[in-house]
Amino acid sequence: MSVQEATRKPPVAKKPQVAIMNAVHDLPVLVARDEGFFRDEGLDIDFVTTPGMAQVTTSHFVKFDSVFDRPLDAAYNDGGIDQFRMCEWGIMKRAVEADSEGLRRRKIVALGASMSMFAIAVRRDSPYYEPEMLKNKAIAVTPNNGSHFTTLKMMEGFLAPEHVKTTGAGSMPKRIEALRQGKVEAVSLMEPWISVAQKEGLRILIESHSTRSEAAGDDLDGPTLAKMFRAQARAVELLEKDPTAYVHYLTRERFEDTYNWTVKWNMVVPGATFENTVDNRAWK
Repeated sequence: MSVQEATRKPPVAKKPQVAIMNAVHDLPVLVARDEGFFRDEGLDIDFVTTPGMAQVTTSHFVKFDSVFDRPLDAAYNDGGIDQFRMCEWGIMKRAVEADSEGLRRRKIVALGASMSMFAIAVRRDSPYYEPEMLKNKAIAVTPNNGSHFTTLKMMEGFLAPEHVKTTGAGSMPKRIEALRQGKVEAVSLMEPWISVAQKEGLRILIESHSTRSEAAGDDLDGPTLAKMFRAQARAVELLEKDPTAYVHYLTRERFEDTYNWTVKWNMVVPGATFENTVDNRAWK
């Protein structure tokens, strides 16, 4: 054996870097971390706090044209995080379009362990009392994220796509401020901002849920992902006492329904398939 072979150190495995935003999005992850469920699975994880439009401290303003220059996406593209979750449609868009833009690949690896409540709110003195009354009226959303996609899903039952209008007005606290100042006619909010809006006297027109999805890079293997999701499932059981309420993998039928819906609204490019977008390696 040569001196080099005798002294060569084995490569140090990189810790998985997992994004966390807030309790609304990531409560199962936070509980699993605090209760030691990830450690019980033999995982040593770096948890990276990333900004989101639901945080009070968020100051950035996102645009409609690109999702990949946003703080969370930029962190992923630069290798700062390896795994994250957001609304099902937002993950769909990123998984499909990252390759076409030459960016770091990400795959849909599971449905999330939690859901978010969204609502469209108006001022108390607003003349609008039904969703269809917002025809051609701009609703403030986070472009290409949960509030945007959920707004489209809520409104499509009442209006044709050409009459559903959305706009940006910043973070959710800034959205509420813009609504109160009359700068927009309606806003899309998630909890806890729905409750804040109601406390401030704003009216809710319609509510719905947003399913979450999990995304991961190619360097996280199936067994590691499976351990991470087992830890989250334990956290959900602790929180809800009913982990069966959540679906832990993405079926072909659900993918096709969700993807075709996003294509219909021109929110994602056409041409993707289940095979090149979804990876169920955590469940094999």
